[in-house]
Amino acid sequence: MATKAFSVPFADVTNSVSFPFAPKPPTASPRHCVFSLTCSAGKGERPWKTSDARLVLQDGSIWNAKSFGASGTQVGEVVFNTSLTGYQEILTDPSYAGQFVLMTNPHIGNTGVNFDDEESRRCFLSGLVIRSLSISTSNWRCVKALGDYLVERNIMGIYDVDTRAITRRLRQDGSLIGVLSTDNSKTEQELLQISQSWNIVGIDLISGVSCMSPLEWIDKTEDEWEFHPNKDPAGETFHVVAYDFGIKHNILRRLASYRCKITVVPSTWPASETLKIKPDGVILSNGPGDPSAIPYAVETVKNILGKVPVFGICMGHQLLGQALGGKTFKMKFGHHGGNHPVRNLRTGRVEISAQNHNYAVDPATLPKGVEVTHINLNDGSCAGLAFPSQRVLSLQYHPEASPGPHDSDYDV
Repeated sequence: MATKAFSVPFADVTNSVSFPFAPKPPTASPRHCVFSLTCSAGKGERPWKTSDARLVLQDGSIWNAKSFGASGTQVGEVVFNTSLTGYQEILTDPSYAGQFVLMTNPHIGNTGVNFDDEESRRCFLSGLVIRSLSISTSNWRCVKALGDYLVERNIMGIYDVDTRAITRRLRQDGSLIGVLSTDNSKTEQELLQISQSWNIVGIDLISGVSCMSPLEWIDKTEDEWEFHPNKDPAGETFHVVAYDFGIKHNILRRLASYRCKITVVPSTWPASETLKIKPDGVILSNGPGDPSAIPYAVETVKNILGKVPVFGICMGHQLLGQALGGKTFKMKFGHHGGNHPVRNLRTGRVEISAQNHNYAVDPATLPKGVEVTHINLNDGSCAGLAFPSQRVLSLQYHPEASPGPHDSDYDV
């Protein structure tokens, strides 16, 4: 330890703050105050956190950052999300399996986390990338800090990284595979090799997020969050079978709030078993990854079409597109956020929607009779389908919007 003493004239100290009506200091020779400054030597420890993590992208760029959450090395596809709020719902959205989510909103963590906003049984994303981690939390529902939450769920996170620069790179070059590591023993070349040897295309991510056996869902939207409170509780009840490709809890809550009896079934549940139940309708849920990687689900949808009304959401929309004979393709950087404008072509109404997908249906490949009902106004991509003769409807975005605006949750 090194200690150095230095003196400052007392008059200089008193004159550093101005008091207009204070008496003037004495004119006698100035007294001196002695201060001691102690600094740490040897290890060079600092009272603030230093960079201890790296994000290495497949294009060779290396981004130094500070870690929070879990430690280790993880690979995933890097996507950016433009939502201003709702980071906890994003963390627990199964559709982000296999991905690092970069939040374009710079300030994350200020509301902490709570147990009411979770959209699934656990976090499925590979990691979280943010600009600034809030040093404090302020919300009446907060039960713990974001960093502690990620540690408990073994999810890696980094902050103090230039998220604007990475977002611009992703918009220019498209989604990139990255490796996030806090392991100093791994060289940058090793991390780059990992990022360039892994590919998310063609991987069945659905099997890792789906439920294992059928279950009944009964929870509704709580009264304090219900924005259509005047629904008739004595109205008709519909029995709906929901295929779990990574379904969000709020989809199920909204269905229950609209008087549906809900049976949730695994992604591999046979169509014959579903038809035995004789449901009033089938929901094909959201989910992660490439729809072409789960041909078993496409066959299931084909065997259901025409026998019972079907409604697809996100991944379910893409599976319906393939089951109807169309093709899907991987987008440049996808749609991820709660502020995407969509036009309903039937009504002309524009809805601000919540979206999370990297694949889209090519409307040019769909058979005659299939109608494109919605388009994304940012890029003109297909955002909704209808096939009246088969009693089919689908949306590429999330009408339950959790997080996000409620434009698509109609009061019916």
